[in-house]
Parts: sequence; structure tokens; C-alpha cells
Amino acid sequence: MLRWGANFARTLGFRLGMLLSIAILPIGMISILQTLHLSREAERSAELAIQGRTAAAAAGERALLQGAIATGDALGISVLAMLDEPASCSRMMHDFVQSSPSFVYAGFTDMSGRNICSSNSQFRDMSGTPQFHEFMKNPGTLITSAAHGPWSGLPVVIVMQPLYRDRELLGYVALSLSHNLLRSTHISAYWSEGARILSFSNTGEPLIGDIGPEDHAMAILPRGVTLAELVQRTDTTFSAISNSGEKRVFSVVPVVPDLVYALGSWSPRLTGVAGLSLSRFAAVLFPVALWLVSLAVAFFAVDRLVLRHVRELRGQMRRFALGNRVVPPPVLKAAPGEIRDVSETFHNMARILIRDEAAMEEAVTEKTVLLKEVHHRVKNNLQLIASIINMQSRVIDDPDAKRVLRSVQDRVASLATIYKNLYQAEHLESVEADRLVRDIIGQMSTASVVSEHSIEIDARLEPLTLLPDQAVPLTLLTTEAFTNALKYAGIPEGHDRPWVCVRLHRSDDGHAELTIENSLGRGTSDAEGTGLGNQLIEAFAMQLDSEAEITAKDGVFRLYLRFMPETDTALQDAETRRVVLTSAAREGARH
Repeated sequence: MLRWGANFARTLGFRLGMLLSIAILPIGMISILQTLHLSREAERSAELAIQGRTAAAAAGERALLQGAIATGDALGISVLAMLDEPASCSRMMHDFVQSSPSFVYAGFTDMSGRNICSSNSQFRDMSGTPQFHEFMKNPGTLITSAAHGPWSGLPVVIVMQPLYRDRELLGYVALSLSHNLLRSTHISAYWSEGARILSFSNTGEPLIGDIGPEDHAMAILPRGVTLAELVQRTDTTFSAISNSGEKRVFSVVPVVPDLVYALGSWSPRLTGVAGLSLSRFAAVLFPVALWLVSLAVAFFAVDRLVLRHVRELRGQMRRFALGNRVVPPPVLKAAPGEIRDVSETFHNMARILIRDEAAMEEAVTEKTVLLKEVHHRVKNNLQLIASIINMQSRVIDDPDAKRVLRSVQDRVASLATIYKNLYQAEHLESVEADRLVRDIIGQMSTASVVSEHSIEIDARLEPLTLLPDQAVPLTLLTTEAFTNALKYAGIPEGHDRPWVCVRLHRSDDGHAELTIENSLGRGTSDAEGTGLGNQLIEAFAMQLDSEAEITAKDGVFRLYLRFMPETDTALQDAETRRVVLTSAAREGARH
């Protein structure tokens, strides 16, 4: 896997992709930054728009509440003038409520909780009401809500304005506005099925809400946040999960500063915030898509213009290297000019190589035929000489002369056998030494008559290929040694006939080893030969850069020869000249 990854990293497509990625990176970063900036600006504009729509929806409620505060201040002046005349004060309050469609109650409550001036001309003790306790806790302008008004029994919002004489707090003037009136002031054009509004006091008390008849006011609030906490987030817009489990957009704006606030709860699809989230995602997705499309287009262009022609040219080179040289590879005419020039150069080179190889093969074939003919003629001449020597030995009666002529005949026959193997061999530069030695042993064992007893011959020959320069001395040495073995082989104790053993094999270290042994009979003198045969053996061993070891021990005469075949170097050179294709270095590559 690591090797495949390293090879892929060196490909033209990968490097082009990396360069394009680096080139597109600044453009992608600029695109992301610009898109995020535009998204933030759009988000800010959407927040301002939501705040404006929330403030516009609560504009009517703001006017009523601010008017109620101003009216409370005006009524307070009249109450100060009529404190000693409760009946006149109550008539004044009654006439005011009757003439004003906005209020359902108006009255004055002193610091003891007594309602001494009321628009319904009834006097009650208000000290036990939550509104009185709230005012006594924080004396000042107070706006609160009551599900059941103390006087009307209707859901009302009560505006309480403190009344002072000089610096003395006398009580408060209370004005009641019905929930229906306040809710009707919300501008319906700003609202839809996915929008809600809720006004609340600075103490976190819900006042008026545009919610369904079956909904609770707290259902539209953000989960885990109270109305009192929202007072600290005035003029803000944020997204959160509501208590009903919906993801909504919330906006908090002041209705009456420091007294009443409005909370707008919006569906994200109405505000466009969902689209802003998508735009942020697109800010990253678009550069990535641009990068992928650019890489795809670039790779397709490079593949069509370069890579496919390079692959075709590489395939032509591989097939040519594997021996497909019938005709020169065609020129890639549809390739770009640079690659076409390379293809034409390879075409011309292949054409020249095919022509030269054909001429060389023809010359080698002619040379091989001539060389084989020479070897054949030499073999015939040597066999003719051997036949002449054989004919000469038949007309000679002297045994010593016959023995000498026989020895010469064997040597000439050995040389003829070498040349016979040379012209019959497939490759003239090498000789199968094991086959050559086997032929010589067979020829000498059938043609020689050494005694009246037959000799047991054991030939253990392993395959061995030699150059002619080594095959000739090895063959002649084997001829001399085998001749001596046949000559001096005797019947050992416990056997009924003599034996000769010839072994040829390769050792583990690459050396060739030749061993020729023969048995020694009883009464046999020193088995170590003297004369021409031993001299020839020593000379042939020197030609093999070795030395023959001759021993006679335990009734066995042994000749041992160890040498290094020169064919190892030739074969190694041939191995180094072997063509190695580029794809051989890649795992799983196919030609």
C-alpha cells in the first residue's frame, strides 16, 4: 500500500492536482471570507428588521401605556384639589372614564390602602391586593396585569402613577386598560401564523400576548430563560429553542423604557435566518465544489491531451522491449506536437533497430552455419585420422606399437567427439560437458579390450555447461584418466570383476568436481602411472587453472579435479543484460 501511494504521488495527475489546489486556495479563502462577511451583514440586517417589526407591532400598545402614564399625572393634579371632597373626586373620575374609550377604571388609593376616589363611586380597602403590595415595595410608576380587575372583573393592565404633595407621597392614581384593547393595537400586518408577541413588565410579569386561546404565554419563551432575564437583553435578536420545542428567533425591544418590554417570537422561515445558515454552509461548500470541478476538468484535459498518449507510447515501448518487433510502432498523429515528436523519434529508432537486428540475425545465422560446417569437417577429418590409425594398427604385430597407436586413436576420437557435440549443439558458445563425457566413456568402454573380464562402469554425471576452451582440456583429461582406469583396474577382494566409477557434479560454492576411481587388484604395484598419460593429465589440469589430486588408498585409485567453470561469468553477464521493463518495478503492473 505504501509503495502504491509513493508511485501515485509521482504521477502527473497527482502533481497537477496539488498545483491546482495551491493555485485555487487563495481564491477559495477570499470567497469564504466574502461570503461569511455578507452573511454576517445580512444577519445583522435581518436582526434589525425583526427588531423594527417587533417595535412597530407594539407601537399602539406603547401609545396607550404612555398615554395612561400622562393621564395619571393629569388626574393626580385634580385629585390633589379634591382630596377633601371624595364624592366630587369620584364624579370627576366617573365622568373621565365615561368620556374615554381607553380606560375601564380610574381611581386614587392612599398610603393606607383605602380607595377614597373611584370612577365607580365605591370605596374599598385595597391594602390586601397584590398591586398595592407591589407599589408599597417599589413606590413609583408601575405597570402590572390582573386576570380579574378589582373593580371590573375583566383581564386588565393597571397603570399606577404615584401622587405627591410637595415631597410627601400620598398614594397612587390607578388606571385600568382592558387586555382586548391593548391586544387590538398590535398591527396584524406584521404577523402571521408563525409570529407571536408578548409584552412584560420590568419585573418579568407577563402583560399582553398575541397567543392562541389554548396557548400559554410561557410556551413562546426561549427554553431555560425567564422574562426577568430578558430585560437585560433589550434590543437584541437571538435564536433558541422555545418551551414548546420549536426552534425560533426572538427579539426584545422596549415598549415603555424601564417599565414595559415586548418579546417577538418568530419562525425562522419568516425571518430568513434559516437561509443565512444555508449561506454559511454554502460559503464553504462553494469553494470546495469549485476545487473539485477544477480538478476534474484539469484532469480530464490532461488525460485527453497528455496522459492517454503517454500511456499509449509507454505500451508501445513495452511491447517493443518484449520482442514485438514485426513492424515499427505507429506514430501518434492525434497527440500534441511535443508528444508526437517523441512518438516519431521512437518510431524511427524502432525502425532502425528492426532493420539492424534483421541484418545481425542474418549475419549470425550465416556465421553459425559456417561455424557448424567447420566443426563438422573437423570432426570428419579427426574420425578419418582415427580410422587411418586403426587400419595402421591392424597391420602391425608389435604389441607396444599397437598400444601406442590405440592411445593416439582414443585421443583423436575424443577430439572428434568434442567437435561432434559442437556442431550438434543449439548454441555454439557452450558445450554440455556431462553429455560429452558420457559419449567418451561409452565410446571407450565399448571399443577398448582391456582383459578377458568385463569391467563394471558407474557413471554419475550431473548437467554441466562449459565453454569450448574448458570443454576440450576436460574431455582430453577424462580420456587419459579413464584410459588409465580401464588399464589398471583390478579385481578387488570380495568381488568377481573390476570396477570404474566416474563422477561429475557442481559443488555448493559453484565449483565443478571430476572424480575418476578404479579398483586395484591383489598384487597390483604402485597405481600411480608414469609417462605421457600423466604428463597430459597435468597439462590439461593446468589449462583448467587447477591441479589433479591422485591417491591410491584402501584398494582404490582416485583422481580428483576441482575447477571453476567460466560459464558462470557468461551467464551472469547475460543476466545483467536482460531487459527490465519499467512496470516490473511496480507491484501489480501488467503489460
